[in-house]
Amino acid sequence: MPESAPSRTTTATAAPPGSSTPRPTVRPTTARAGLVLVTVSVCQLMVTLDASIVNIALPAMGESLGFADSALPWVVNTYALAFGGLLLLGGRIADLVGHRHAVLSGLVLFGLASVLGGFAQTPAQLIAARAGQGVAAAVLAPIGLTLIMVTFAEGAARARAVGIWSMVTAGGSALGVLLGGVLTDLLDWRWVFFVNAPIVLAGLVLALRSVPAVRPPLAGRPDVLGAVLGTGAMTALVYGLMETDRHPWGSVRTLGTLAAAVLLGLLFLVWEARIARAPIVRLGVLRARTAWVSSLLVTLLGAGMLVGFYFCSLFLQNVLGYGPLAAGAAFLPFCAGTAAGSMVAGRIVARFGGRATLTGALVLAALGILWFGGLGLDSDYLTGFVGPSIVTSVGVGVCMVANTAMGTSGVDPREAGLVSGLLNAGRQCGGSIGLAVLSTVAVTATRRAAADGDAARAALAAGYDHAFVVTAGVLGSAALLALFFVPSRPQTPVRQ
Repeated sequence: MPESAPSRTTTATAAPPGSSTPRPTVRPTTARAGLVLVTVSVCQLMVTLDASIVNIALPAMGESLGFADSALPWVVNTYALAFGGLLLLGGRIADLVGHRHAVLSGLVLFGLASVLGGFAQTPAQLIAARAGQGVAAAVLAPIGLTLIMVTFAEGAARARAVGIWSMVTAGGSALGVLLGGVLTDLLDWRWVFFVNAPIVLAGLVLALRSVPAVRPPLAGRPDVLGAVLGTGAMTALVYGLMETDRHPWGSVRTLGTLAAAVLLGLLFLVWEARIARAPIVRLGVLRARTAWVSSLLVTLLGAGMLVGFYFCSLFLQNVLGYGPLAAGAAFLPFCAGTAAGSMVAGRIVARFGGRATLTGALVLAALGILWFGGLGLDSDYLTGFVGPSIVTSVGVGVCMVANTAMGTSGVDPREAGLVSGLLNAGRQCGGSIGLAVLSTVAVTATRRAAADGDAARAALAAGYDHAFVVTAGVLGSAALLALFFVPSRPQTPVRQ
């Protein structure tokens, strides 16, 4: 993946999997490298922003378009499913058509889907627009880390660039909740979609100036069947879990849907391991402990983050009576804490090591979410929301940066893009599964509290609190995983 910009340093790199000849990597000038970093940061900000920007607007969307309560989470889940399920294929497409074409195409598709979402008149139209955004995000997200790897030389410069990219990834979700509240309250919920238009325009201008137009490394056809099987398995799993609030776990419908998810998942593994000529997931990369551990950690963390944002926004509006603007502004401490955690993560890892850093950060995030589980009808903002927001967000910020660094430390540098795709896919799919399961937990607890005679708002509070407690358990299990499986020392690159 060469760079066409003027350069001071040229190094030869081995060919990536699927290529027949080595390709040179040309490092761009400092100014061009900085512009590349700005470009990928803008794209990544939009991708992560739109995972959460709709959360505050969900009640307004539901009322405006006539969403059923059980269908409303699909506004969040459709984006996460399309994004997570197609991420690995998106990275492969970028390698086939070239980074410049992939970035430009992804931005244009994201812009069109956003405009269509802003003009949606029915739930189906809105969900279709969210799917389009997810597909575009799956094309854009894998390119960022790969461009950083070929633009910045190994060492301090690359570490800083990865840290900035990770900080944008971690902070984008928190900023999305804040921006969603501001736009919904001051303008209209439709502006959570229209706001992407100027971001897309800025991204297009930056990409045209910074991402080189080079001949793509043709390495075969994209693994479309693998992407279909993987996305189908995830969709069936999430759908089956979400429908358990209406169809019992032992019902034919639920068992059949979950069985279909398992079957599609097994077919995906067999296809990728045995049949596909150019698999979107080379399973051998997971032999590096850092690769599979970081993928599992980011999956659990993704579940905790998305569920936390989702239920916090609903609690503020449906229980405490906040308007969209106040609810969005309530997440300012979360934004600040995430940024602070991201900025100090590198120094903490350097001093204490990856295992201690990740374990401590996940414990901190779990304690913060558990603190949210104590919210009630009499909770106020300062004592009930600010404290757990800061504790959770600092833990999340530190964990995102440390886990991204660890995820690429034990694999062959030629497969940094693949591991980047795995990390992004894990975060999105973890969020979808977590939201599906914990939405059912919240609905069940709410119905139980209502049956016991609780008023409507009290019953909702009980349901949300149950979801927070279970989410804290998810993050606690991630902390145990980090404690026992994160290597104490960096691993040398492995390629099988």
